[in-house]
Amino acid sequence: MRQAPFLCMLCLFAFAGCQQSDRSDGYGNFEATEIIVSSEANGKLELLNVEEGSRMAAGSVAAVIDTTQLHYTRTQLEAERRALAAKRPTLAARIGVLLEERRNLKRDDERYRRLLSEGAVPSKQLETIQNGLGVLDRQIRSLETESPGIAGEISAKEARIAQLDDQIRKSVVHNPVEGVVLTRYAERGELTSYGKPLYRIADLQTMFLRVYLSGAQVPQVSIGEEVEVLIDGSKSRKGRVTWISAKAEFTPKIIQTREDRVSMVYAVKVRVNNPDGLLKIGMPGEMRLPAKGGS
Repeated sequence: MRQAPFLCMLCLFAFAGCQQSDRSDGYGNFEATEIIVSSEANGKLELLNVEEGSRMAAGSVAAVIDTTQLHYTRTQLEAERRALAAKRPTLAARIGVLLEERRNLKRDDERYRRLLSEGAVPSKQLETIQNGLGVLDRQIRSLETESPGIAGEISAKEARIAQLDDQIRKSVVHNPVEGVVLTRYAERGELTSYGKPLYRIADLQTMFLRVYLSGAQVPQVSIGEEVEVLIDGSKSRKGRVTWISAKAEFTPKIIQTREDRVSMVYAVKVRVNNPDGLLKIGMPGEMRLPAKGGS
């Protein structure tokens, strides 16, 4: 008869042990990788195809900023570039004409030198020819210096046109990742500027549970390890450890239970697939480490 109380105590200890083993190893909240999409141009928002809570595909057009003035400026620069380019063959033709005149005068110069040596012509005529050669040489040099200048101006116009083309391309905002729009910061018809946020988006197909472990627990987990993730204390799914903080920090306020609020903890991130959309940003979750053999 005395064995009955002893057996009852053993059952109570066993039950308490089972309850203890059911406790999770880490507690935290779910988060996602959020991206703030900002404007890369200045102007009026002609289109903002963004709605909070809607899913957007990667590469889809999210916003269009007015580019009217950019197009006008590009048209003007293109006209100036064509006008400069048209000068180049004209300049070459003028230089060709002057070179031909110089060759003719050079032949006259050689002929008059021979005649002068024979005393057949006066020296005044030779001086006139030589003066003409000097004038032609100066004109040719002047035109030749204009050619590199025109080429430089054309290069500058082309660089400015390329810059405008880049600004026009950036006036169309493409959504960077597939995800759900969390917040919309602007409205169609508003004036926007470079760097101004337009909306915030996150990929909710993959969530991360950030939990906190004590220094004694950290050696039990490793990056890439598969763990069990609990939602609402009962629903379970698999997760994989992707990051372990190398620096301890004070226990955050989200850890409410007194026994879990040790003074210093290490943050751990667990990647969890969320194809059904059950997990939400900020939702609490728990993590259980796999049982280690030989313990």
